[in-house]
Parts: sequence; C-alpha cells; structure tokens
Amino acid sequence: MINSNDTICALSTPPGVGGIAVIRISGNDAFSIAQKVFSRPFSQTESHRTLYGWILEEQEKIDEVLLTPFKSPGSFTGEDTVEIACHGSAFIQQRLLEILVAKGCRIATPGEYTLRAFLNGKMDLSQAEAVGDLIASESAAAHRQALHQMRGGFSKEINVLRNKLIHFASLIELELDFAEEDVEFANRSQLRLLVEEIEQVVNHLRDSFHLGNAIRNGVPVAITGAPNMGKSTLLNALLNDERAIVSDIAGTTRDSIEDYITIEGVRFRFIDTAGIRDTEDTIEKMGIERSFAKAREADIVLLLFDAVETSRDELLDTIARLKKETINDQKLILIANKMDKGAFNMDDFQERVKDTGEVIAISAKEKTDLDKLKSRLIQSVHHRRINSGETIVTNARHHAALCLAGRSLHEILNGMDAGVTGDFLAVDIRKTLYHLSEITGQINADDLLNSIFSKFCIGK
Repeated sequence: MINSNDTICALSTPPGVGGIAVIRISGNDAFSIAQKVFSRPFSQTESHRTLYGWILEEQEKIDEVLLTPFKSPGSFTGEDTVEIACHGSAFIQQRLLEILVAKGCRIATPGEYTLRAFLNGKMDLSQAEAVGDLIASESAAAHRQALHQMRGGFSKEINVLRNKLIHFASLIELELDFAEEDVEFANRSQLRLLVEEIEQVVNHLRDSFHLGNAIRNGVPVAITGAPNMGKSTLLNALLNDERAIVSDIAGTTRDSIEDYITIEGVRFRFIDTAGIRDTEDTIEKMGIERSFAKAREADIVLLLFDAVETSRDELLDTIARLKKETINDQKLILIANKMDKGAFNMDDFQERVKDTGEVIAISAKEKTDLDKLKSRLIQSVHHRRINSGETIVTNARHHAALCLAGRSLHEILNGMDAGVTGDFLAVDIRKTLYHLSEITGQINADDLLNSIFSKFCIGK
C-alpha cells in the first residue's frame, strides 16, 4: 500500500541527458528536506518564486540549481511541493535523488503525483486520467480533447446529469421512509422526462467514443485495390518516405504495412494492404484475406484503381467484393490513380466512373492532387465536431461506464412502464448514479443523505 503521508521525490522531466532536468519533491516535509540540501533559506520565500543557489552535501557543492517552492494548497498535488531545476547530466540527476532519499524522501511510484492531486481534491478522476492523455497526445486533436477533459469539460457534463438525478433519487428515497403514509414526492412524469433527457446525453457521449478512440490512437485508413494500382506508391507519397516496396510485379505487397501521418491536427493510421485479385498463390491468398480484415476494421477505406486501364466492370466488381466484406458506402472513398498517364482521356474516364459515387483523381507517382484526398479524409472524421469544443469520449473506462449507465437508465424507464414501486426504481437510479460517479471518482452514498437533509426536516 502507498503511504500518502510520505514525502516523495522523482524526476519530472524525461530520463536521459539534456540541458536541464526537473526534480519534484512533494509532501508534508518537502520544505524541510529541500532546505537541508539547498544553500539558501527559503521558508519565508513567497510561493511560486524561483531562487538561485546550490545543492550541497556536507558542504560539498553538487550542482548549481534553481529552486521553486509551491506552498499548499497552491501546488499540483495540493501538498507543499518543491521543484529543483538542475543540469541535465544523468549523473547529477541520480546523485540529487540519492541525496534527497538519504534526507528522508521516498522515490515516487508511477503516477503518484497525479494520484495525490486526485486524493487531495485538486482534480477528479477523469481529469487525472486526462493528464496522462495530454502527455501522450501526438496530434492537435488528441491534445485538444485531453486539455478539454483536464480542464473539467467532461466532468462538468457528468456532474450536471448526476446532480439532476440525485435530486429525484433523494425524493424516491424519502418516499420509502414514508411508505406507510402512501405519499409520492417524486413526480413520475417529471422523472421520466429527466431520465429520457439524461439517457439521450449519455448515449450521445457513449457513441462519441468511436471518434474519440480514433483521435487518440489514429484514424485507421485501409488502402485497397487490385495489384499494381499504386497503393504502396500512395502510402510513400503521403508519408513522404520510401516506406513500402514499389514494384511493377503484381503481388509484391503480401502483408499489411502501417504508418502514421497528421493532417490538420488529426492523426491517421494508413494501412497498405495486399492487392485484391483471384490467385492460386497460398501466401498471396493469406495477404488478400488480411486486406479484407483490415478494410473491415478501418474507419475509412480507400479503393485505388487505374484511371486509364481499369474497366468499368473491373471497378464495379472490386466495389462489390469490398461491400460483400461489409464495407459500407459511408467509409468507402474511390481514388482514380495514375492520372499522369499520357493515354488518359477525360471523357472515357467520366463514362467509366459514372454512377459509382464520388471519385477523387490523383497521381501518387507525381504527388499531384493529394490535397484533395487529404481534404476528403478530414471531412470523413467529423472535423467540425472535433474543433467545436464538444466533449468527445476518448477513454475506454469512461465508455464502459457510460454503457452501463445507459443500460440502467433504460431499466428505469422500463420499470416506470411496468408500474414498479419506488424501491425498485431507487435501485436502478442508484445504479445509474454509481456508473456516472465511476467516471469522476465521486462514488459516495452520502450525496443522497445530504440532499434529503438539506431539503426536508424528516424528524425521525
């Protein structure tokens, strides 16, 4: 068990050699321990004010540093905290940590600073989780969502729903105390309207997880098509790197190749797949099966075809094969490649692609009109929704809790339709509150009691 009364220390900057490194000390004895090793007195120094001095061990100068005290509760953890900015030598970092441990610190466990911030009421559980997401964010969209959650945007939405439901839960609980009088404090019509409203919001948040997960981990995009359509060339052109082998020999790509690119702040995970065709080659067949599997898993499927040589029948046949693999029209984008060919005829091309849906014409080899493709990809991931400031669920734990809360809300409505008594409604309402509270870490039955006693003088 972690002892939250310990004073802890750890390196807060990435390990390794750099210009500077920051060591953080947090806990009741943070100031006294830091004072034992710092060359200047700072107990009377204003919080958040940086001091210049030396780290000393038995009067020996170890390093020239900047020290910043953060007085409780005005720190990240809510405890007295000291941050020491030292030189970024790996030796110096280790030496300072050894000295602090010798003076009474304990090396912090992973995430312990954020855990203490949560336990000390500096943030709720979803905000604490957003700290990790913010650090791990690799695109503007992921950064934006993590920052929104860390600032409490998601928590506020959950708490609004939770507080509305707590009010009715307290009234239902009150009815149980007056069961002999057969009174009804909670208006059932108003309760139904509230539950339906909350269910709609919960379901909307739950459904946003698909987009949120894509933002966090990269939107999967499968590049498909027959052999020699330029799939690997397109991947290399988008990445601006020779990531995939390009060859005129059909069937060169026999397994999927994946890499990432960020477009307008959204991270995409491109998957170059084996060419789709009829073949007797066992290994190539396995690659084609993987192509279909990747297409099924992807949010977006790019179907490449030769703008000059692919016949209308061949194109329709490939589209049909993909649709047979449950790839729907919404995520299928047709890409006419090799527009740079001298034999290209626009009228013939228009005739072949009519009634097949929207087609984007590019040349992967010459890297022309790739911006059109990128714009279409951005449209496919609800870019306006990402930039609107709307809460999008990116955490699998939150998604699971919302699913359970939605199920409990549905059970409340079913119970009301069946005319069940207040005690059964109370059970389902408590379940909903529990699942919503799991998200923010506010699992506390005392909320119901406080609500009851603040509104009524029960007299029992």
